[in-house]
Amino acid sequence: MTAPHQRVLILDFGSQTTQLIARRVREARVYSEIHPYSWGFDNIKAFQPNAIILSGGPASVYDDDAPMPDPRIFDLGLPILGICYGMQAMTVHAGGSIDGSPTREFGRSHITIKDTSRIFQGFDRDTPEQVWMSHGDRLIDLPDGFSVTAVTDNNIPAAIAHAQRPWFGVQFHPEVVHTPRGAQLIERFLFDVCGLTPSWDMHAFVEETVRDMKDRIGDKNVICGLSGGVDSAVTAALLHQAIGKQLYCVFVDNGVLRLHEAEQVMRTFRDELKFNLTAVDASEEFFAVLKGVTDPEEKRIRIGHKFIDVFEKAAASITNVTYLAQGTLYPDVIESVSVRGGPSATIKSHHNVGGLPARLGFELVEPLRELFKDEVRAVGRELGLPHDVLERQPFPGPGLAVRILGEVTPERVNILQQADHITQEELHSHEWVSEIWQSFTVLLPVRTVGVMGDQRTYENVAAVRAVSSLDGMTADWYPIPHEALQTISNRIINEVSGVNRVVYDISSKPPATIEWE
Repeated sequence: MTAPHQRVLILDFGSQTTQLIARRVREARVYSEIHPYSWGFDNIKAFQPNAIILSGGPASVYDDDAPMPDPRIFDLGLPILGICYGMQAMTVHAGGSIDGSPTREFGRSHITIKDTSRIFQGFDRDTPEQVWMSHGDRLIDLPDGFSVTAVTDNNIPAAIAHAQRPWFGVQFHPEVVHTPRGAQLIERFLFDVCGLTPSWDMHAFVEETVRDMKDRIGDKNVICGLSGGVDSAVTAALLHQAIGKQLYCVFVDNGVLRLHEAEQVMRTFRDELKFNLTAVDASEEFFAVLKGVTDPEEKRIRIGHKFIDVFEKAAASITNVTYLAQGTLYPDVIESVSVRGGPSATIKSHHNVGGLPARLGFELVEPLRELFKDEVRAVGRELGLPHDVLERQPFPGPGLAVRILGEVTPERVNILQQADHITQEELHSHEWVSEIWQSFTVLLPVRTVGVMGDQRTYENVAAVRAVSSLDGMTADWYPIPHEALQTISNRIINEVSGVNRVVYDISSKPPATIEWE
């Protein structure tokens, strides 16, 4: 899809929350894209941004190799918002100076606003604002033309603005939820300073994408790996609307799915939605390559390679296939390539990005490549996909293989399938389940002594995990009521042969991750 006329360019300096900046801009219904701070000036001009946001980052601007944007961006006459390191980079460019601070500020803090115009319009001078700080440097010499518009409790400049030019800097992170009114500040920048309008709309996205797919694909065929998850389901639904029976969907049963999942996927997509869908049961092949493997990364690699083999065989049976459809999302693209040359460290690898061998010979179709997960769900609603598909919790590509710590065998998969089914059944019997971002059960490589019917047992431990989160980047463990935990534990121990102990994971992310592997 061609990007909308109104667009914001976010130049990334390596912050782990740069994605959140893009999300907040998108949530304000303004299109945005992230590119590395080193993105070429010709690319920037070709992108034709209406505004530029400079992200935070881990470096110090006074380091010898400090990342700096192309100085010509400041001659484009565009509104610019610098966040944390981005503010410092703007300060240095404008002739100010930054140095290490004797008082480092990390985490929740408060600022006092001195100028309630422009980006602080609607804020109160007399009420301290909670913000999220993450810096060890401070502004010591203000550039000409700038004024301090907010200060911290330590009387360090927390925000600056240029008197004539639409340049603003904030030392805190307005993009994170720990800055409660951060989204309002970003909206003031977008609407009051930049003069943009909230026009990034998923209805228009669907119409334009369907039209683009029809024009691009023509009379050729497209193959799509459909897992039943949100990303692949919405990808397939877009293409189904665009090209109908020219779309061939393949569902691969890898043997490490949730209980009855294969049957549910076929019933929903083939029988109810009438997708052109074929199921391939390759569970025995996957179990064979997983035999004896305990390392989680090795599990992922082997499952990924076997999936490609199985998918390649399925594709060979279909004629005139030119395109391969994938549910690549914007976070996948950003994370997998370290923000495309930027200073961020790669967080994780994604099978959706660059993971398929060139020998398959297909051209990629990635209609969701510009979207975040919440936008994908909005597209799915536009397309009429069922609620239970769109609200499906995240599920790892390697499936239960990374929720079984240790070796993956059919017997251990069967135990976990049953235990997790009980967990989901009980959680979804309560209205508060909508507050949970992700919930699942893990089978541990630990056996413990128990007593059942006056007999000694020595069986497996199952761990239940439930977290609340806005975007999966951070997460808090969810306080499931004790009565519900008791029911889940009793049912698993009594109904699942092979488990005699259930524990509840109360770790948050960070320092833990959501998944165990």
